[in-house]
Amino acid sequence: MADFLEILTHGRRLKAQVKELELDELKDVIAKLQKIADERETEAEAEEAAQAERLAKIEAIRKQLAEDGISVDELNALEGASPRRKRAPRPAKYQIEVDGEMITWTGQGRTPKAIKEKLDQGHSLEEFLIEQ
Repeated sequence: MADFLEILTHGRRLKAQVKELELDELKDVIAKLQKIADERETEAEAEEAAQAERLAKIEAIRKQLAEDGISVDELNALEGASPRRKRAPRPAKYQIEVDGEMITWTGQGRTPKAIKEKLDQGHSLEEFLIEQ
């Protein structure tokens, strides 16, 4: 594909590639390329019109807000008025002391290495429960 684009966009290479085409074939290729260019131009114009319409709507809303005495900052403040509440962290359910350091675990997620090693040695999980 890159080779095709390189040939298509380079004048001398393109001329060398199409020199064996008959005049009718060459005109047919030109017509097809022109059709593609026209379609792209139409799409670009439609996109530009849609963008202009969108900007006009935004401007109309901005004017209406200004007439009603509402600022954009006030609207932005409304978005932040009810922030999502973060769930409180789960309390630790298990703990073990390793080298003077307390390692805690909620009972969810990956088991801490120290607790896992003790469990593998035959200890039960209830031994590490934090009394509440």
